[in-house]
Amino acid sequence: MALSGDNRVMNAPHCSDPLVIAGKSYHSRLLTGTGKFKDMDETARASEAAGAQIVTFAVRRMNLGQDPGQPNLLDALPPHRYTLLPNTAGCYNAEDAVRTCQLARELLDGHALVKLEVLGDSKTLFPDVVQTLAAAKTLVADGFQVMVYTSDDPIIARELEAIGCVAIMPLAAPIGSGLGIQNKYNLLEIIENAKVPVLVDAGVGTASDAAIAMELGCDGVLMNTAIAGARDPVAMAGAMRKAIQAGREAFLAGRIPRRRNASASSPVDGLFF
Repeated sequence: MALSGDNRVMNAPHCSDPLVIAGKSYHSRLLTGTGKFKDMDETARASEAAGAQIVTFAVRRMNLGQDPGQPNLLDALPPHRYTLLPNTAGCYNAEDAVRTCQLARELLDGHALVKLEVLGDSKTLFPDVVQTLAAAKTLVADGFQVMVYTSDDPIIARELEAIGCVAIMPLAAPIGSGLGIQNKYNLLEIIENAKVPVLVDAGVGTASDAAIAMELGCDGVLMNTAIAGARDPVAMAGAMRKAIQAGREAFLAGRIPRRRNASASSPVDGLFF
């Protein structure tokens, strides 16, 4: 089963400014997760409200039909509407991450697009960049299209792109922290030098955080806890959708320079009296 939904890309309102990942175009720049929702119905409604086209899920935790007695993710998020993105959440070494991606490929009829994350410890959930680099090399060589969760280190981002990852996904803050973007300068360095999409992954807490990421020039944002953990996840998903769109439009429009002194909106030159 190919998990590459079109979600009406060609009829979408923003297809003149598409997000292109591994050669496929998407009009939505908001990617969402499937963890922490109360049930599959809420997962489906939040994904719809977010306008998401790419939705990620943990291969080790999600039922894709292997357990007939449990709710099936494919019923809530049908593959003809969504591109489902298997991820390696919960892996702490390269070997487990590679094995998890290979399992996903078997379960999903050769699906190649994956999200790689190799964690360094269970407290911070920071990425282990050494193991991430090792896993990325193996997966790319094995034909996977790798979107990779990483630190906000521009040098590591450059190495992952050189390996052949199709998207770089630096954290804005620790996973699930809701702290927002903690180091704009590192993100800018990654964005300005990358030739593949850069998407903020982890740390977003509210709509303004998402807008800031997009205003910096990020190609998209992936979030889960900020939506699923909200008092009203479906309403928050809608707010995030608007924030992503507004931030992208502001980036493309180009903000005014920051100045220390006032600059009058109405010029005083050429007054009649």
